[in-house]
Amino acid sequence: MKKIEAIIRPEKLEDVKMALEEKGYIPMTVTEVRGRGEQKGITLQYRGSYMEIDLLSKIKIEIVTEKEFVEDIIQTIVEAAWTGNYGDGRIFVIPVERDIRIRTAKAVKEG
Repeated sequence: MKKIEAIIRPEKLEDVKMALEEKGYIPMTVTEVRGRGEQKGITLQYRGSYMEIDLLSKIKIEIVTEKEFVEDIIQTIVEAAWTGNYGDGRIFVIPVERDIRIRTAKAVKEG
């Protein structure tokens, strides 16, 4: 099993969520996060003065899935989240050793 973590722009969440849902990938965890990438933040002008914003609001989507679905999920997220601009986000794929359902305290899947 694998865990996919996607960091995306907040305004792309509904697009990504709908695209994943259309392909049958329903379970996910969504968290509001802040961070910065290579662009190191942005500079905004407000009432004549400049402000440096170095931690930008982002959304983290986490999906745990079988290995055979990983590439399709990644492609779906990339297509739905893409704007072509800096700050579109990143996707990480992480191995999952165990999956335990709390309600039953039993392993759902191993590796």
